[in-house]
Amino acid sequence: LPMAAAHPQVLAVAAQVAESSERDIPLLLLKLKGILSSPSLGYEGSKKIKQDIYDYGLTQYCLLVLRQDHSRLRGGWATAAQLAEVLSHCCVGLEMKEDPEEFYKKFLPSAIDSLLVLGKRLQARFIRAIKDKEKQDFLHWFQTVTNAICWLFSGHIQLAACVLKNDRFLQLLITDDVETAIIMMSVLHNILRINSSVLLQVDKETLHSVLDELVYKLSSTTNPAVGSAVTKLLLLVAKLCKQLVQLLTARYKGLKGLLNEQWTGKGFDRELNQLLDMLYLEQPNGKGEMQKQHQAACIIQAMWRGFQTRKRLKKLPQAVTTLQRSFRAKREQELQHLTKQKEDEALKLQMQLQRQRAMRLFHERQLALLERVHASQVNKYMEEMEEKSALTIQRFWRGYRARRIFHQQKQSLKEYKAAVIIQRAACKFLEKRRRRRPLSPWKEPKGLTDEQRLALQQKVDDYIKLHPASQMSEEMSKELHMQAQEKLAQFLLRSRLDQRAAQRRETLLAQVNTDVELLMNAPGLAETTERDVGVFMSRSVPVATKARQSHNTMLKYTRWPWWKKLGDEFMEDDVIPDGALNTELETLFIGGRK
Repeated sequence: LPMAAAHPQVLAVAAQVAESSERDIPLLLLKLKGILSSPSLGYEGSKKIKQDIYDYGLTQYCLLVLRQDHSRLRGGWATAAQLAEVLSHCCVGLEMKEDPEEFYKKFLPSAIDSLLVLGKRLQARFIRAIKDKEKQDFLHWFQTVTNAICWLFSGHIQLAACVLKNDRFLQLLITDDVETAIIMMSVLHNILRINSSVLLQVDKETLHSVLDELVYKLSSTTNPAVGSAVTKLLLLVAKLCKQLVQLLTARYKGLKGLLNEQWTGKGFDRELNQLLDMLYLEQPNGKGEMQKQHQAACIIQAMWRGFQTRKRLKKLPQAVTTLQRSFRAKREQELQHLTKQKEDEALKLQMQLQRQRAMRLFHERQLALLERVHASQVNKYMEEMEEKSALTIQRFWRGYRARRIFHQQKQSLKEYKAAVIIQRAACKFLEKRRRRRPLSPWKEPKGLTDEQRLALQQKVDDYIKLHPASQMSEEMSKELHMQAQEKLAQFLLRSRLDQRAAQRRETLLAQVNTDVELLMNAPGLAETTERDVGVFMSRSVPVATKARQSHNTMLKYTRWPWWKKLGDEFMEDDVIPDGALNTELETLFIGGRK
């Protein structure tokens, strides 16, 4: 073990790991995660802790645990995923000065291999899982392990080539599962972003295997997420080296056609167009120019078809709404017409029945009257009835004719009223226009003649003689000025005093409100603490003394015998005699101090 002073928490974990059984070691190693994530650690402190963890062999313990059967660990696959994260954090930022070859060439590649093995096992478990909850858990743990791998080779760039050369990385990439494939392509994207020349460092077989898998994913799936990820990866590969663009063009003859036909308009056209441009630039000029024109024509046609489709779809709801509205209106009109027709028929039948009933009653009444009338009066009665019937018929006829004439004159009456309204508006307009006419230019009044001026001066002199002006001496003016100054000073002084009194009243009112709020929110005596008592104590010595005296006086007054209060029957309950308040100062109580 190292002789230098180690971090106490790391030393405690190392001691527990050395004394514990093999089954408890994984959970003990998880304590390193809390130690590494402590916010109080700086860069140097974190570096020192990672060095202590490596020196005490805890990093090697994490590596050994990751190689075990994770289904038998306490915590299962979740513990394994967390240990992978701990291992990557312990290795990043660690600089080995003693025996660096052991760390960089043996330990780190072994850690990468263990993490890839763990990722492969999690991927297999995720594909075989049936329940949604299990699939979500395995996918989360798989994401954690891949993040640990990315974190590890981001801290040690030389590990990027080690990851690509590992056969298990290619096994993870060769999968038909969409979720894990997208995650592995994001890992490959991070590798290329961190080490741009890594594809030139690996052998051709590995490079061809990776590119073959990416192109196969483009040709075998229609998922936009997979297509977008592969397109971005190929674009990044093409940007890294011109040699790789030539390789893509020469090895995959139908790649451009595949990209044009299958992946155009899937939501990542910008990256797709950039990749196609780079691929077309590697062809001869004539053929490349023709391909560009063909691609431009396809884009224009696609945009035009999309515009026409969106236009038709935009008008479709309006046309459907109009059709539905007209159909409902027509159906409503038909229903109203049928209802009105039925009502008219029912009314017509009802009127016919009423008319027949009225005629029957009329004839019955006539027969009854004729039976009562004498034979000599029958002719006279019939003449009277004929006259009344003629008058009734004439009355109804005149009413009908008057209504018909009124309806005929109704339009002319409406036109007459409209003409009156128009004439009234025209008259108002002409009147306003007349009022807006400019006034005649100013004509200077004629000057007064000498005779008129003398007559006017004579009138002014006569008025002054009849109404002489009152005069005031200089002493009276000064005295009046002094009186005005004194009244003004008195007013200013009184207003200043009133303002001060108003401010004092507002201050006292605010203080009373504060005290009332404190008393309302104060706890009971059984629950009162020293802190609560300090709120009601004043830091002013005179105020505290006066409060103490008033409190003692109130207590003494309430304890007086009844015969001492005989003279206070007509006093209010909350008023204390002035004599009771005039007590001597005995002890001083200073509130708010110990």
